[in-house]
Amino acid sequence: MTDTGDARVPAGRRRERATLLAVAGILILTAAVTIGFAVAEPGGEPPRPDVSAAAPAAEPAAGPATRPGELTSGPLMSSSPPRRVSIPSLRATAAVVALGLQADGAMQVPDSPADVGWFTRAPTPGALGPAVLAGHIDWKGHRGTFFGLGRLAVGAGITVDRQDGSSAMFTVTRVAQYPKDRFPTDEVYGAVDHAALRLITCGGEFDDNTQHYRDNVIVYARLAHAHPA
Repeated sequence: MTDTGDARVPAGRRRERATLLAVAGILILTAAVTIGFAVAEPGGEPPRPDVSAAAPAAEPAAGPATRPGELTSGPLMSSSPPRRVSIPSLRATAAVVALGLQADGAMQVPDSPADVGWFTRAPTPGALGPAVLAGHIDWKGHRGTFFGLGRLAVGAGITVDRQDGSSAMFTVTRVAQYPKDRFPTDEVYGAVDHAALRLITCGGEFDDNTQHYRDNVIVYARLAHAHPA
């Protein structure tokens, strides 16, 4: 990849909540995780260098100690890693790969425009807390799975198939776009009282000087149903 922007994520402390793995100790930098190449239209400009999808994150605000059935709302599932994500209204489906940390402290990124990455330091989709999935908008001349993410409507469905054979079915509650230097860290990674999902990619205008898209698109969703229940 030709883009050098990344988010360095030092190992954070874990906060004990019975089923909640809080995301902590993540240092915000001025650049974001490298993901995606722009798609060149026929006769148009050449593909742009890779750009950011997942935004940097700072340590979220501490929330109250939360136990299942105490100060929680909506359905909850036990922890199980995601294997596939489907967004019917976008006609998008993709395998989910694990995103950990590189040796230099930067978050790993999917190595295919088709894959979506789950940040393993966040909860699993369906468990209490905000699960975080990051994907390419476009990459090496190909559209990524999250290319149309900003067009998702409130109420749209997102299904995550999990390793244990269950499926977590989410409903979109909000779609927002933020400048990368105003990334809403607490809203994305902070403690919540339900099973939440965040989908993150890049968006906005492409800055030819920095070779990055200027914004991040974030989809907020919450668990509506679990199958089997």
